[in-house]
Amino acid sequence: MRIFDKEQKLIKIICNQCGTSEDVDGGLMKKEFVSVEKEWGYFSDKDTQIHRFDLCEACYDRLVAGFCYPVELERRLEL
Repeated sequence: MRIFDKEQKLIKIICNQCGTSEDVDGGLMKKEFVSVEKEWGYFSDKDTQIHRFDLCEACYDRLVAGFCYPVELERRLEL
């Protein structure tokens, strides 16, 4: 979940799963989050809905640990 100030500047991210929060100071965060946005289409029960959520790294790790097939992993050689 993302919290914005009056000027629509991101000031905080909260994990939708566990509630861990991280203040965004000058556009920088000390923790990483994964953000998901899904716009549901005609062939779902959620047609016309847009869902958004954020997960902290620990909740992401717990989620993907339960996958039948592991996530695809690619490493960058340069940052």
